[in-house]
Amino acid sequence: MSRRSLRIAWLGPVPGGVASATGVNAELLHGLAALGHRIVCFFPSAGHPLPPDLLADANLQFVWGTNRWQWDRWYSRTKLTAFASGLFARGFASVRLRRTIVRSHAREPYDLIFQTSSIESLAVPRSVARKIPLVIRPDTHIAGELRWLIAERRLSFRAQPRYVFFLVAAIMAFRVLVQRISIGRARLLVCISAVFRDHLVRDYSFPATSTVVVPNPVKLERFTLSERSSHDGTATVLVLGRISTRKGIEDVVAVAKSLLERQRDIRVRVVGGPSLWSDYTRLLDDLPDANAEYAGSISSAQVPEELTSADILLQASKYEPFALTVAEALAAGVPVVATSEVGAIEGVDRAVVAEVQPGDVEGFVVAIETLLARSRADPVNMRARARAEAQRLFAPEKVCAQLSDALERLVDDAERGGT
Repeated sequence: MSRRSLRIAWLGPVPGGVASATGVNAELLHGLAALGHRIVCFFPSAGHPLPPDLLADANLQFVWGTNRWQWDRWYSRTKLTAFASGLFARGFASVRLRRTIVRSHAREPYDLIFQTSSIESLAVPRSVARKIPLVIRPDTHIAGELRWLIAERRLSFRAQPRYVFFLVAAIMAFRVLVQRISIGRARLLVCISAVFRDHLVRDYSFPATSTVVVPNPVKLERFTLSERSSHDGTATVLVLGRISTRKGIEDVVAVAKSLLERQRDIRVRVVGGPSLWSDYTRLLDDLPDANAEYAGSISSAQVPEELTSADILLQASKYEPFALTVAEALAAGVPVVATSEVGAIEGVDRAVVAEVQPGDVEGFVVAIETLLARSRADPVNMRARARAEAQRLFAPEKVCAQLSDALERLVDDAERGGT
């Protein structure tokens, strides 16, 4: 149990599944409720299936909105229209939630508003946010997304029609302005990594003293240590995630070519699909067939099996607030090569993680060879150390305890300050 039970108004996407933001939110809700906090979740959606364990929790309550947005309608038949219409529909439904939250607060006051995933939310009632602390826990920030969208415009033009770039850039530019205003209302910013916190502080002029770093949780029981013993044969470097802007896809292609030129017995396997607004899959046409493959998208349920076949996970991102796949790889006992921009490698034992500067293809290749040599020398110990790091840093009970402590301190400080 926590030191005190808080009553929390929760805003964010519908929790569910076992991966991505929805899975993380499910773990956070379950963990905070287990610590005794009473949470009322307000969702813009008009209704959505929820995990049975959340529905059965007496400390959790769910309030639905009016958003009936669906796939395969006239407004969602293409990825771009789905991206734009989805933003509009969620925003409109969020505005309608305000009155519901105000009435709920009047009946039984909340200690704080907890807004997760996005920085901006039209559901936050200003009248309530002036009385109690607003906590924001974002998964990304649009200033960072826009910066890399613009920086990689030539890659974007190679991969998809130019009008997509300009339309998405216009939408993002507007969202950056909205986020600059919205973030200033937060009393506390929960950052999923220190490198992400630094971006938020710099790009949005948010005070660093009003931030706390709490990583994403990982459902560890989904992953078992691989019994893979093919370290004397062809090794597999797995690239798992979105095939889109700022993910370093062009660097992945360059790494595969460099490994082939060096005649290394290493195969690069790329798994994942594009986002709604960015599709870099055409860049993978340049992967050398002799030592690389693009396997397409997989479901989150297939991720554990994919990791059991990997010797190394490569995360070449140029901007990456966290990278849940990195934490999942460690949970499966898979060592990781990642850039210094990947939040999930912070604090991880460098025996199982190699840090490389973004865009450093030679650095990626050397790091891959170094970690593979280390794994071949002592595979059992390497897998066990990687798993132990995931347990130490990303176990849900530890993450939720950190978050609970931060929220309780915030409310205590607010009460002492008379707010």
